[in-house]
Amino acid sequence: MFLFSGLGADERIFQKLNFKNNKATYIKWIDPLNNETIENYALRISKQITAENSILIGVSFGGMMAIEVAKHITTVKIIIISSVKNKYEIPFYFRWAAAINLHNLLPVNYLKRANIISYWLFGANTQTEKTLLKAILNETNSTFLKWALDKIGKWKNLQTHPNLVHIHGTADKILPIHFTKPDYKIEVGGHFMTLNKHAEIEAILATEIESF
Repeated sequence: MFLFSGLGADERIFQKLNFKNNKATYIKWIDPLNNETIENYALRISKQITAENSILIGVSFGGMMAIEVAKHITTVKIIIISSVKNKYEIPFYFRWAAAINLHNLLPVNYLKRANIISYWLFGANTQTEKTLLKAILNETNSTFLKWALDKIGKWKNLQTHPNLVHIHGTADKILPIHFTKPDYKIEVGGHFMTLNKHAEIEAILATEIESF
């Protein structure tokens, strides 16, 4: 089982989830090459997956990356959380922003700043969650951040993996649920719900993983 964290995040986003007896390997983000496509990046990062017939779990941008990686390896199941399955589930304003390269116009420090707005967007409600979000944003590689924001808005994927499972929160403000068609809905779950809705997500993961 291989786990893809969200944009700029690391395995801390999964810290509340109990995978029981399943071995979890965390995929490490690597620096993108100059003008690299998401498809080529996925091919390079797929080298971290050494087992055949794997289960991939991705959160947010990590879900998109898991879908792209699955085009290069044999995967029995993909589980995406707080993410999107194809370009049609990306909010139109993300596509507009990418079309005008808004991510390149804004100062990178602005994009990485934790404040009341970012806490609200991510659904970070407790002090612990706010502290973690602040650390994640602060530690995010600036080059990777701008590259990924561009790829999210310009993602062209139309393929749907036959064994893809989508878990989404009804209160997600970054990727609103009304743009998506998830298999499971987590009531009042926000974009940070792997931390504060972990019990409900664990139950779904147990069911889906045990089926293989």
